[in-house]
Amino acid sequence: MSLETFPYGDHDLQTVTVAKPYPARAPLHAENIDNESGYWVILIHGGAWRDPTQTSTSYLAPTLSILSSSESKSPKSQSQHIRGLASISYRLSPHPSHSQDASTTMESHLRNAKHPEHINDIQLALSFLQRKYRFGKRYILVGHSCGATLAFQAVMASLSVQGREGLVNDYIAPLAILGMAGIYNLRLLRDSHRDISAYQEFIEGAFGKDEKVWDAASPGVVRGVNGVEGWKEGRLVVLAHSKEDELCDMEQSEKMKEFLDGWKGNDQKRLVQFLDIKGRHDEVWENGEELARGILFTIEELQSLRE
Repeated sequence: MSLETFPYGDHDLQTVTVAKPYPARAPLHAENIDNESGYWVILIHGGAWRDPTQTSTSYLAPTLSILSSSESKSPKSQSQHIRGLASISYRLSPHPSHSQDASTTMESHLRNAKHPEHINDIQLALSFLQRKYRFGKRYILVGHSCGATLAFQAVMASLSVQGREGLVNDYIAPLAILGMAGIYNLRLLRDSHRDISAYQEFIEGAFGKDEKVWDAASPGVVRGVNGVEGWKEGRLVVLAHSKEDELCDMEQSEKMKEFLDGWKGNDQKRLVQFLDIKGRHDEVWENGEELARGILFTIEELQSLRE
């Protein structure tokens, strides 16, 4: 499938790359369901809120190749339920190893974003996509590392930009979230890596030095309707993590799974699943295989929740 990139804001990094939607009725599969029963898959790349080498297209391309191959080879593949794929680029914080030229002064070129600008961009991009493709809540939000943080922040009422200056009045939260090697508790991440200064540095670079701000931005900390527990549209969470991950410890996903008991409650129409994936931190998306497997697993679990 061909890719097309659209701006959703004035900054160079405020773009979204879209793989042309799958047709409503693909001739390859007689059992193919209509658009109202399919799902969009929307990706958010990681990179500690600051790495310019991780982009929307580099995150999308390997997985798109595998999902497209799966679609063509197996009529029973869950990829038949995908109606479109998109990948979001967002403003980044400064990176000490990727400094910008001192002559770069235009605001639209600068990588100087601070919280909540990252999550504002995600919600604006989702609003843009929903206006353009009209998929409503029928999408899966997929994030890797800090992209998983952003995916869960997108459903936290306390971080919503909905209604602000009339920009995202049409924003609708997703049916499902897939977190790949996610960061859900910023203070816990720093505490687990106190001997490595880079963790303190990149969290401060994105969120500042006030650790109360860290807590208020952590999806695995904020309780009640202002946090993930207020995500009423949600049906499914999949937390995927690899034992081989050398950068983000398994405790992040384990604690988040426990935390999500408050969101799931006794609702039989909600499900929280853990998926064991393989590879080092960035390997789980770089070759596309594990990310594609996570997406197909999430679709299969969503299908099991259908009434």
